[in-house]
Amino acid sequence: MMIDLHGYGSQLLLGAQVTVELAMSSLLVGLILGLLGASAKLSRFRLLQWLANGYTTLIRGIPELLTVLIIYFGATTVLMGIAGWFGYEEYIEIGPFAAGVTALGLTFGAYATEVFRGALQSIPKGQHEAAIALGMGSMRKFYRIILPQVWRIALPGIGNLFLVLLKDTALVSVVGLDDIMRKANIAVNNTKEPFLFYLAAAFMYLALTVVSMVVVSYFEKRANRGLHRG
Repeated sequence: MMIDLHGYGSQLLLGAQVTVELAMSSLLVGLILGLLGASAKLSRFRLLQWLANGYTTLIRGIPELLTVLIIYFGATTVLMGIAGWFGYEEYIEIGPFAAGVTALGLTFGAYATEVFRGALQSIPKGQHEAAIALGMGSMRKFYRIILPQVWRIALPGIGNLFLVLLKDTALVSVVGLDDIMRKANIAVNNTKEPFLFYLAAAFMYLALTVVSMVVVSYFEKRANRGLHRG
């Protein structure tokens, strides 16, 4: 039995593509911010600790929808003000995709900071001492010794955060991004069949979630290869 989507099936698929692109871009931004935030929290410099704590407290204390709206409407004002200082008078507009990546990346990064911080703290001090004894510099020690272990320990938590991020992409539809939710809303407005299209959107998010869980499980198994479990 085929479900009649009144010709909007291809539009929903295009919306799914935008959703995946938004989620992956936000994930990349969030991972970078999470690593930087965790490193700052564990830094011996009080200023970096203060900045990281302020970032995570602020972002985690604001609903994701408000973060999206503030970034979308506020970033344009801020950029226009900065440009005005340099004599640039042209209108600057932040698109829905860029605003979504920024907002979701900031949110993901705030939560990922705590995941990475816990992973970094779980690395035995002997690992650091052994790397130094082998003559490794700070950067080489981080990439060769610390990061692979942090990735393995943090991956389950990061995977869970990504599943939340994937669903939070629906929030960006409120500022006009043509993702799954916006495509579904357009179809509902034109066909007056909300149950059909919202159910179709739900199945698409569910499918993306299942695929994401499979991919995360694969990376977890790969990261744990050769690890002895007593």
